[in-house]
Amino acid sequence: MDDKRRLIEIVEDTPVIMAVKDWEGIWKCIEQEAKVVFILFGDICNIGEIIKTVKDAGKIAMVHMDLISGLGNKEISVDFIQKTTDADGIISTKPAVIKRGKELGMFTVLRFFVLDSLALENVMKQDGANADMIEILPGIMPKVTKRVTQTISIPVICGGLISDKEDIIGALNAGAVAVSTTNPAAWIL
Repeated sequence: MDDKRRLIEIVEDTPVIMAVKDWEGIWKCIEQEAKVVFILFGDICNIGEIIKTVKDAGKIAMVHMDLISGLGNKEISVDFIQKTTDADGIISTKPAVIKRGKELGMFTVLRFFVLDSLALENVMKQDGANADMIEILPGIMPKVTKRVTQTISIPVICGGLISDKEDIIGALNAGAVAVSTTNPAAWIL
């Protein structure tokens, strides 16, 4: 089984993804059983240390490229992460960044903000832009999630505003394979 398929299976088996936005979140997530961590903070000076901490805890480290200070939204930033860290994959809102991650053999998650019907049409039209998964935000829209999961051919993660068991169950019942949340209380549900 290839690494990308294995990662998808891990996400499906542990459908709450721990998203962290500071060191406090890192320390909390390494104590949890969940295996996947979305890293939503850092800069070019400390991202390697952040990823190493996550990996040393036996977790899968996914870096949100758009949120790392000092990295631009150019494809070369993916090369930097791939060559200087042990990140398992990347997250971005930029299709060109995702494309570069795929070229480098990294696991990729394309993030979409579904704020209106035009944004929703864009999600369904792009069909993930060849990403391994997509993440739609906010994740508390089961009707929208259902439309997306019934239309596109790749797994969907729901993120943003996921705060309790009801939100998690709603997203999963609508067809999402997982949810991502920065709320540590939701990591153990």
